[in-house]
Amino acid sequence: MPVAVFRTRLIQRGLSRYLWRHPWQLALAVLGIALGVAVVLAVDLANSSARKSFQQASEQLTGRATHRISGVAETVPDGIYVRLRLELGMRASAPVISAHVSGLDGRQYQLLGVDPLAEAQFRDYLAADQTTTTSGRIDILALLSEPDRAVFPPEHADTDQLTVQSGSQQWVLQAAGHFTDPALSGLIVTDIATAQVLLNRIGQLSHIDLILPTGRAGEALAAQIEAILPADLRLEPAAANDQTTLNMSAAFSLNLTAMSLLALLVGVFLIYNTMSFTVVQRRQLLGMLRALGVTRRELFGVVLIESLTLGLIGTVLGVVLGIWLGSMLVQLVTRTINDLYYVLSVSKYFISFSSLAKGVVLGLGASIVAALLPAREAATAPPGVTLSRAALETRWRASLPRQIASGSLLLAAGGVILVLTQGLIGGFGGLFTMMLGFAVLTPSLIILLVYLLQPLCRGLVSAMAVRGIAKHLSRTGVAVAALMIAFAATVGVGVMVDSFRSGVIIWLQDLLSADFYIAPVNEGEGARSELLPDVIARLRQQDGVAALSLYRGRSIRYQDQPVVILALEPARQTWDGYRFVSGEPATAWQAFSRGQGVLITEPLAYRQGLHVGDALQLVTPGGALTLPILGVIYDYGSEHGRIVLPLTTYRHYWADDSVGSVAVYATPEAKSEQSLAALREHLQSQLGPLQALQFRSSAAIYQRSLEVFERTFTITGVLRILAIAVAFVGMLSALMALLLERGREFAVLRALGMTPHQIDGLVVLQTGLMGLIAGVLAIPVGLWLAWILINVINRRSFGWSLPFEINPMLLVQAVLLAVLAALLAVIYPLWRQRRIQIAGELREE
Repeated sequence: MPVAVFRTRLIQRGLSRYLWRHPWQLALAVLGIALGVAVVLAVDLANSSARKSFQQASEQLTGRATHRISGVAETVPDGIYVRLRLELGMRASAPVISAHVSGLDGRQYQLLGVDPLAEAQFRDYLAADQTTTTSGRIDILALLSEPDRAVFPPEHADTDQLTVQSGSQQWVLQAAGHFTDPALSGLIVTDIATAQVLLNRIGQLSHIDLILPTGRAGEALAAQIEAILPADLRLEPAAANDQTTLNMSAAFSLNLTAMSLLALLVGVFLIYNTMSFTVVQRRQLLGMLRALGVTRRELFGVVLIESLTLGLIGTVLGVVLGIWLGSMLVQLVTRTINDLYYVLSVSKYFISFSSLAKGVVLGLGASIVAALLPAREAATAPPGVTLSRAALETRWRASLPRQIASGSLLLAAGGVILVLTQGLIGGFGGLFTMMLGFAVLTPSLIILLVYLLQPLCRGLVSAMAVRGIAKHLSRTGVAVAALMIAFAATVGVGVMVDSFRSGVIIWLQDLLSADFYIAPVNEGEGARSELLPDVIARLRQQDGVAALSLYRGRSIRYQDQPVVILALEPARQTWDGYRFVSGEPATAWQAFSRGQGVLITEPLAYRQGLHVGDALQLVTPGGALTLPILGVIYDYGSEHGRIVLPLTTYRHYWADDSVGSVAVYATPEAKSEQSLAALREHLQSQLGPLQALQFRSSAAIYQRSLEVFERTFTITGVLRILAIAVAFVGMLSALMALLLERGREFAVLRALGMTPHQIDGLVVLQTGLMGLIAGVLAIPVGLWLAWILINVINRRSFGWSLPFEINPMLLVQAVLLAVLAALLAVIYPLWRQRRIQIAGELREE
């Protein structure tokens, strides 16, 4: 064995004995990094599982298709399929209708309408399942000729009848067979004609799948296909639409990842605190090793290896914990995606190698970064000083000007990053840089607050408690910084959520100005819901109805991004329900009523760089449409944007005279609660025989919208709790280290006459003050974080502008929780300290 390796191992063996004699300190260090890694990995696994589930579902639909014909209005006339077959002889083509439906238990299913005779060359699941199953063979003839027949997913292998719904409409499907491949879980397949009837899409398809040859032959065929397509249809690679849909939730996933990194940042402080403590506790041994000829490089390397070992153990534990935690978070992520973006069913939890590798790299990297400074202190201190506590605190005090300069530089650098970058990653980079700057400034701020607290001290114990915080700054500074970061995140995210809630509430209260809203019962994703003309005519004739606003919604693509067209014929009362970001409301509405322009929502304006007066160009079935933008309005219903179009203009260019829903405004005489109930009952009796309708009050829609809002931020609340848990472990570790270091000091105080209760009071008071300082510092840092989240991160992520609302109770709760966390963390260290024998401590002295 080489001499250098032998020396290194000998040094490691000598130093590692200390760690094994302090198992609780060792365990807390490992737990801190494990929790940080677990949170990051859990979020990454949840996001990747949702992404993988979507990709698998998309692959089920895409099959071997190379290209797809789709429409800007997300529908394709089935006459195009006929032309492909007859005019171009395009046999490698298949019509598809796709929609999401749900079972009575709330489970989501992919309903796929196909032509079974054209499917074999695209997807294998019908042909491959022509084998006998527990429920018999797939009956292709029944699927083609009998209504309401479908092939059920494998989880319904023993079911011959399945009830599904979209919106409020239900259908009872009869089994024409069952899939046996578990990969087809959640897939219901019907004949194309059956799907058109069920979803009320007669004459319409979702898209047409194509298989084009490669090379020049494929390019020539593509040119022929594009020549017969109208302007509102396009030929695109099969995976392009799926990637666009997947990108819709990218900002949401990145926000969750950034929140999880806060927990890891607190874990870094914990590792630093532990390594610094182990270095100081072994100061005599380190000094003797230096005196015996151990080089600075050798000591630096050994301490770094120790930290890496702790980081490795913590990372492995964090990976295991993260896999378990991610399996629970994936349901929260899926529910939020379903509420905000697209229908997603996650039936399998995926554990990806890339996510595991990311967790390992972050865990080990954080451990190394956290150990650099303690390792440097161990290596560079002169043997005579041997890293004594007094020398360490002296160096910490001497380094305060450098810390102030470094913290200020980090704050300035973070601000520059925020100003010079436009993307979301740059926004988070600037935010984390500034958070680190605040953490570096924390020890200096502690000195300032201790100076301000000293005149308030009236007794010996309180004076000692306050001075002790500054006296042990190398330990208290790191612990308070970690706790401050965690609670600043709590304050920042809490203020952001409260501000968001306030903005949504104001928006909903303004928007839901009608007395109630009427829509068909088949309203829902995948179902074309429209009111019969007789219903509209009968409504206009009813006594007690002062005015109606007519709506028609349609999904389209603008600049290759999904947006919603909201065709509107507004009553005068509706004008006041739309709040303008820019534009003159009265002038805009008058021009809108004459069909002279459109309104767009704030997210669309932000993402596309549009302003009032710009020309908005749309590709429609009736040709190109260009209208000026009359105003930009607030909207928190879609981060991708809406275009509010006059109903007459929509009908002309889309050749669609239908109405999707109606807002009903009662006459002044019918405005009382009793009169409105009577009017609603009367309208139901008059309109019910014409069409199945649902009547929803403004209050019901308002309540449902807020429920979705609260569900959206459930996972954010979970991540905040996890970050606080990591900070709590950090505080526990710091207090244990501090009390162990002060064992001799407490023994001397006992010998001088202080009672155990007085020492307990000293420790509890000092710990409570540390929590109070962390909570007080968390308020300005948290408010700054909230401002960044609202005006930079949220703006870049979703395009919304929000009011800045501060709930004073949130700030009070943050301070009280910080104090409570500190006091809870001191219970075990204090109990352990009281078990130490005074005589033993004094003998060592």
